[in-house]
Amino acid sequence: MSIMTLEYYTLFCNNKGKRTLMQIHHMRNATFVIQTKDKYILIDPMLSDKAQLPPFSYLKHKIMKNPTVELSSNSIDILSKVTHCLITHSQTFGIKALQHTDHLDSAAEVFLKNNNIPVFSISKDRSYLKKLGLNVEVCVNFWERTPYLGGFITAVPATHGHGWIHKLMANGAGYFIELEDEPSIFISGDTVLTQDVKNAIENFQPALTVVAAGNASIDVGNDLLMSLDEVIEFIKLSPTKVMANHMEALNHCPISRVELKQRLEQEHLSQKVFIPEDGESFEFGF
Repeated sequence: MSIMTLEYYTLFCNNKGKRTLMQIHHMRNATFVIQTKDKYILIDPMLSDKAQLPPFSYLKHKIMKNPTVELSSNSIDILSKVTHCLITHSQTFGIKALQHTDHLDSAAEVFLKNNNIPVFSISKDRSYLKKLGLNVEVCVNFWERTPYLGGFITAVPATHGHGWIHKLMANGAGYFIELEDEPSIFISGDTVLTQDVKNAIENFQPALTVVAAGNASIDVGNDLLMSLDEVIEFIKLSPTKVMANHMEALNHCPISRVELKQRLEQEHLSQKVFIPEDGESFEFGF
């Protein structure tokens, strides 16, 4: 497992003179783990073996079962340390067949239940997740700064698609996370670039932003995630460092790491963005 260190300095840090490092463990797609001093927070777990889920597109993209790649080889070790789980979105109209399995699949449900992992989500997903037998501990409402693991969490509305398609796509949330003596993080969730997202970045000034960059689409409607141009704008708006994920693991996400890197080079943004390989970790802090 490789580890890269990203450092930044801020004038608005509450713990002057104290150095804090947080680790991010990228597993696959939108699934990663935030490691703090005493917590391992699992984000949007898709834990199925390769090709255990159906294709998410049959016409617009190459037909392949999902996930299109295996979990990283160090996943078992990382998962064994998980203490909490945070889910950006999970359901459409409460119908199991429409569950967003790239953020919560059956393998993840089993893992969370067997280990009684406390799950955090947006309020509208509470009853659905409870019906799955998950230990739903805290649910948050949009724009309410809610106590969370000794710090705070704020949910930001996510619009899962351009045009009418977002109404069918289980609009979820992004999350701004503030933990004591840790760098702050804004996770975009599955969203296009909306004014809500822009406001969150501008007002919260997160130390790290995480953007879903795969530009997903299904066989009807417009794109479900930010276009590459929107991703670039998101990165330019971000005050410090950015992690790009949600790529090269699903058959309906066409943007590759190479394509994103090439665009970043054109925009002179390469040093600002970390694009982790599956299984890669990095540290950042102040």
